[in-house]
Amino acid sequence: MTEKTPIGKTKTQGWEIGVRRTFPVGLGKLWEMLTTQPGLGYWLGIDVTADFKKGDTYKTKEGTTGDIRSYEAGSLIRMTWQPADWDFQSTLQIRAIPAKKGTTLSFHHEKLQDDVQRERMKAHWSAVMDKFRTLIDKQ
Repeated sequence: MTEKTPIGKTKTQGWEIGVRRTFPVGLGKLWEMLTTQPGLGYWLGIDVTADFKKGDTYKTKEGTTGDIRSYEAGSLIRMTWQPADWDFQSTLQIRAIPAKKGTTLSFHHEKLQDDVQRERMKAHWSAVMDKFRTLIDKQ
């Protein structure tokens, strides 16, 4: 009998979660919201300003640290992400993808430790999406 792999469990990267939502704004507008305040504060930190250059490091007021692994303006940020209370680094990938009716924002979080943390991060990134929805609705 073959044991089925649980949803979100990978063979080599631990646990992962992806959260996507399409917003009724153009790619440029969504990218600007994602990489400047207040939108940047929703997912990274309210005190952070970032150039997102490969190799750059960051530390938020809350103690989250990491470094930029890859950056493509208007499309992709891939970075390590380690909150102050974690003893390991995870990988966070943010994408903006053109869609028929706007732009899809995607958060893909890898190297999580277990299914509990996966569910916690799913709730976290879903709440971030809700904040972006509110910000876009105010425009």
